Amino acid sequence: MTLLEKLRCLFTFGQGVALPMAEIPDDKSPFSLFATWFEDANKSGLLLPEAMSVSSCNTQGQPSSRMVLLKSFDEQGFVFYTNYGSRKSDELSANNQVALLFHWAVLQRQVRIEGRVEKVSKAESEAYFHSRGRGSQIGAWASKQSQKIASKDELHQIEKQFTDEFSGKDIPLPEFWGGYRVVPHYIEFWQGRANRLHDRLCFEKVDGNWQTYLLQP
Repeated sequence: MTLLEKLRCLFTFGQGVALPMAEIPDDKSPFSLFATWFEDANKSGLLLPEAMSVSSCNTQGQPSSRMVLLKSFDEQGFVFYTNYGSRKSDELSANNQVALLFHWAVLQRQVRIEGRVEKVSKAESEAYFHSRGRGSQIGAWASKQSQKIASKDELHQIEKQFTDEFSGKDIPLPEFWGGYRVVPHYIEFWQGRANRLHDRLCFEKVDGNWQTYLLQP
């Protein structure tokens, strides 16, 4: 990379272009590589490196995307939590195919994930729910996510109602709230490079095994 290219990268906050190309893990599993990149994102000082876009599609074929927070991941998949009555939950119930996107701009990296969703167990949802702050637990009860509301005052009144109802008590897990696990069949690691000759390392699950290959930028 020339000095001019390096200066251009710095001016565009593209520090990541100087990083080495991702290596295929010995176990050929994308999860170990994701863990490394996720740790790099955490160390970079990024605000909310766990933020990811979740894209779903309704029965008419209209896609929609929103940002949520990754709460855990392992060889089984990537987990986030939400209201099961929300628009995204309605769409995921009708069509369980989903796409995730992590974008870590300061590292010039992104990870694209495609797969299907399944609900996590009630025990998993309950454990995470009770790890949240009390205010967030009450907020889960108060919000009928994606439903129309007359005013913000109405929402505050509902919040107060549940605050009073659960005063001095443990707050139970709402039946309409819990986690989804995205079980991937495709994971792509994108690393920015000079002159837009970016790296694209792909893992695709075929007959139960992960296959790897590179794509042109």
